Amino acid sequence: MKPMRVILLASALVLVAGCARDVQVSRNAPMDATGLAVQPADVTRAETEASLNAPQTAESVAEIGPVRVVDVRVTVPRSLTVSERNMYYPSGDIVWREDPIGDRHAQVQTILADAFAQGVNGLDGPRDVILNVQLSRFHALTEKARYTIGGVHAIQFTYTLHDATTGAPLTRPKFIKADFPALGGMAAIVAEQRGVTQKVRITQHMAKVIADELSQPEGYAVIPTGVIGAINQI
Repeated sequence: MKPMRVILLASALVLVAGCARDVQVSRNAPMDATGLAVQPADVTRAETEASLNAPQTAESVAEIGPVRVVDVRVTVPRSLTVSERNMYYPSGDIVWREDPIGDRHAQVQTILADAFAQGVNGLDGPRDVILNVQLSRFHALTEKARYTIGGVHAIQFTYTLHDATTGAPLTRPKFIKADFPALGGMAAIVAEQRGVTQKVRITQHMAKVIADELSQPEGYAVIPTGVIGAINQI
C-alpha cells in the first residue's frame, strides 16, 4: 500500500472514532420512526419499588371486611351554591329552609354529621376507620313545594374510608345518590304536627343510607323517585 494511501486511511479512521465517541448504544432499545434507538425513560429502582409496593385501595367496603367508624368527617364545599328562592324546583346545590336564614353550608354539615354518626353507631367490626364524606347536593323542599305537591329530597355525596391509625385510604371514592321522596301538602302538615319535620326524616334516612352502605354486601340500594325526582336533578 502506498504511504499516502495509508496516511489517508488512518486519518479517516481517527475522524470516524472521534465522531462516534458521544453516541450511546442501547442494543435492546426500541427503534423510532427514523430507525434510531430510543433511550428508555430514566426510572430509578426506588421509584419502581415504590410503585409496586404502594397500597391498593379497595373498590368497596365488602373487600376490607367489617369496620368500626371512630370518626366522621363531613365536608360541604363552599363552592356549592345556595338558593333561597321560593320556587318548586330552585336552581342551586343547597336548598334548606327549616333552620333560620344563615350559613346554609354549616347547617347542612351539622345535619349530615349527626345523621352519619347515628348511622355508624351500631357498626362494631375489627377494623377502625375514619369516614370522610364530601357533599355535592342537598335539596330539601322549599315552602312552595312542601305545602303543595311535595317532591324529592335530593341528597348526594361521595365517601371514602381511611385507616384510623395511618390515615391511608382503604376504599376508592364512591358516589352515593341518596334521594328519597319528600312529603307534601296535607301529609307534610300532619307529619310536622307529630314532630316529623324534614330534618327528622332526612336525618333518619341518611343514617340508614350510611349504615346499609358500610354493612350490607351490596351497599345502599338507591330508591326510585319517579318523574319528580328526574325534574329535581335539572
